[in-house]
Amino acid sequence: MLVEADLPDDVDALRALVLEQARKLESAGAEVERLRAILEAFRRHRFGRRSEQLDPDQLQLGLEDVEAALAEAEVAAEAKAGRPHSDRVRKTNRGSLPSHLERIEQVVDIEDKACPCCGGALHQIGEDVAERLDVVPTTFRVLVTRRPRYGCRACEGTVVQAPAPPRIVEGGIPTEALIAQVLVSKYADHLPLYRQAQIYARQGIRLDRSTLADWVGRAAWYLRPLRDHILEQLRRSERLFADETTAPVLDPGRGRTKTGQLWAYARDDRPWGGSDPPIVAYVYAPDRKAERPHAHLGDFAGILQVDGYGGYTALARRRQQIRLAFCWEQVRRKFYDLADTSPVSTEALRRIALLYAIEDDVRGSSAERRRAVRAERSRAIVDDLHQYLVARGRQVSAKSKLGEAIRYALTRWDGLVRFLDDGRIDLDSNTVERSIRPLALNRKNALFAGSDEGGDNWAVIATLIECCKLGAINPHAWLTDTLTSLANGHPIQSVGDLMPWFDVA
Repeated sequence: MLVEADLPDDVDALRALVLEQARKLESAGAEVERLRAILEAFRRHRFGRRSEQLDPDQLQLGLEDVEAALAEAEVAAEAKAGRPHSDRVRKTNRGSLPSHLERIEQVVDIEDKACPCCGGALHQIGEDVAERLDVVPTTFRVLVTRRPRYGCRACEGTVVQAPAPPRIVEGGIPTEALIAQVLVSKYADHLPLYRQAQIYARQGIRLDRSTLADWVGRAAWYLRPLRDHILEQLRRSERLFADETTAPVLDPGRGRTKTGQLWAYARDDRPWGGSDPPIVAYVYAPDRKAERPHAHLGDFAGILQVDGYGGYTALARRRQQIRLAFCWEQVRRKFYDLADTSPVSTEALRRIALLYAIEDDVRGSSAERRRAVRAERSRAIVDDLHQYLVARGRQVSAKSKLGEAIRYALTRWDGLVRFLDDGRIDLDSNTVERSIRPLALNRKNALFAGSDEGGDNWAVIATLIECCKLGAINPHAWLTDTLTSLANGHPIQSVGDLMPWFDVA
């Protein structure tokens, strides 16, 4: 930063200095603009036409790096311009910091409280208050439990002592809060156990990965009845979403991994004002056979909103009480892949976009209003699209990609149009796909489950954590309380009292 003493007296030298500073500012401004252009390109990938061609996690990593580089460039530009950092308009979170956080106050005061003009005493007329978010790294502590033993001088051999408090890990060192921390870190924050062990080691806590795995397994045994209870609640619903994703599992006999499946079943009635809380349950299976959803759903009767996997179609044929509602997003993706070279696909996408625009208008409305608006505005679009696809399907090769996309839609048409007559049905199955996404991220970080049992534990704990997230409940606090209750003998037949529900009204 230039000060007055740095300025030359000679006019030509001063002019040269000003030009040099201008070039530096122009260079810094160009760098800021370049980074902003990169950031905008990333955002176009996120929200624009190419959104489906980027992995969402890779996108987030790219945004983080570019935003950090942009902040550095802006500070450098301010320094070259001689403008104090405090003059810059900051991008701040709206609202104050949470009231439950501890406040540590410090007062920055003047040393001399005499008036600089007359020497009289100054008095306070106000103050500026600024709050900054601070952090204390994870702090471990040791809970010491003492249980005095008592004997009777008159009765030899009599010893009286309070029983030891029950624990999830009998004879082990972790509290239920620490076990909850391990579960949340692994299944919500996607930190494999060996990485957690490294984090603990930085504070001098030496814990083997196998020890952490033992805690996870014991906790999963206690928590499994809660997952089963949630699955039973889902079976009683009138409408469900279903989806599945791969779960690589170590296959020791062959020295490599095999492909298991994590099935997700979800309920979310908030888009039409339903009163049941949103929940999701995951079930692990070693394969993708069609009988898996049949076993998972039990006596479920109602609407099952799904993608085009044939196992669901077979389930609906076998059980007449299940009606399928297919996903328009899956249809849209088929045409999206061909949009750059196919005018037919572009036209199909345009008409599907009209349906989604109508859905945006009625989201959150009652089921009856959604049905009425769809009958008035959406039905004509759907009917015209059907005629359009039938006509174009006759003109293209059935073996072409466009022919496959058209056939995919037409063979599922009854399930695709079911939303027109029932306001509870959504246009797509994105609800359950959002619930699948955390599993995919955990799979990417952990690479594979160690066994089929490990896959089942994964499904149990992920169910409870995702239900907490859907209900805006702190999963660590809930798991701590729940594990403590279970360790203290909470009856299995009353696990409904422990559910992470919340009042949607």
